[in-house]
Amino acid sequence: MTAIRAEGLYAYYGTAPAVNGLDLTVPTGSVYGFLGPNGAGKTTTINMLTTLLRPTAGRAEVAGFDVAAKPAEVRRRIGIVFQESTLDLDLTAAENLRFQADLCGLSRRASREAIGSMLDLMDLSERRRVPVRQFSTGLRRRLEIARGLLAEPSVLFLDEPTTGLDAQTRAAVWDHLERLRRERGITVFVTTHQLDEAEHCDRIAIIDRGKVVTEGTPADLKSVIGADLVVLRTDDDQRAADALVDRFGLPAEPTPDGLLLRVERAAALVPRLCTELGVTVREVAIAPPTLDDVFLHHTGLAIRESPTGPRTLGNLGEGLR
Repeated sequence: MTAIRAEGLYAYYGTAPAVNGLDLTVPTGSVYGFLGPNGAGKTTTINMLTTLLRPTAGRAEVAGFDVAAKPAEVRRRIGIVFQESTLDLDLTAAENLRFQADLCGLSRRASREAIGSMLDLMDLSERRRVPVRQFSTGLRRRLEIARGLLAEPSVLFLDEPTTGLDAQTRAAVWDHLERLRRERGITVFVTTHQLDEAEHCDRIAIIDRGKVVTEGTPADLKSVIGADLVVLRTDDDQRAADALVDRFGLPAEPTPDGLLLRVERAAALVPRLCTELGVTVREVAIAPPTLDDVFLHHTGLAIRESPTGPRTLGNLGEGLR
C-alpha cells in the first residue's frame, strides 16, 4: 500500500520552480527519507503534502486523499513536526499537549489518555508539569514529536527534526522514532540534509533543484558507487602516485591528507599495495561509499554546503579524519 504519492508536482515562487515536476511514492509503514541540501525543495514539498501550500501543478495523495481536493481529510490523518519550534515555552509539557488535543477536537477523556500515552512514549512523563522553557533543545524536540502523534496520525511528517541538536540527542530522537514506527506502524516522512540520519530510513529519495534524482534503500544507492575510498600516507607521495599508475593502473589524487583513490574490494588490494608499491606506506585508511558520495555522483555537488563549491576527490578524505 502507498501512504504518499506525488505525480508531476510543481510549486513556483515567482517564475522559478522550487519543486520541479516531482514524482514520489512512499510505502505505508516505512521510514522515508527526503535527502537534499538547504534550498533543494524539501520544505516546499512537505508544505504541499501537508496542505499548507497548494501545488501549482500536478497532484499528490496522502493517506488516500488528494491534498488539493480533500485537504481536511488529509489533515485528519497526518501529524507534523516543523523545522522551527512552535511550542509555548510558558506552558508545561502536558499543557502544550492539551492545547493541541483541543485543536484536534479530542474529548476530555480521549485527550487525557492520549497525553499520558504520548508522554510515556517519549519518556517525558516525569516532566509533564515542568514549563517547556526549562527543557533542553532535545527534550523540546521530543515533546514536539509527541504533539505530532497526539491524534494518532497514519503519516507523520518531520521537517529537519534534529536541526540544532548534538549527536547524542539526535541519536536519542531517532531511537524514539524507530520505536514508535515499530509499535504503531505509522509512516514517517522525514526531510534532512544530515547523512547519518538518512541511514535510519528504509528508503531515500535524493532531491536536487526541486527534482528527485534517484531513489532507493541506502545500501542500493551506495552500491551504485561500488568502489571504496582509500587514503594512503607514504614517505614520498609523488613517487607513490607514479607507482600506483605504473604498477596498478590506479590514478590517485594528492591531498594534504595523503593520496586518495577509488578501489574495488580495497581490503583485498591494500596488502599488495603495502608490499609492492616500492614506497614505504606509513598509514592506510579505507572507507566504503557514503550517501554523500551518492549525492556527488548524481548531482556533481556535495550535500554539505561549502563556500568553495562542489566537493572533489581531493577533499573527500575529510570524512576519514
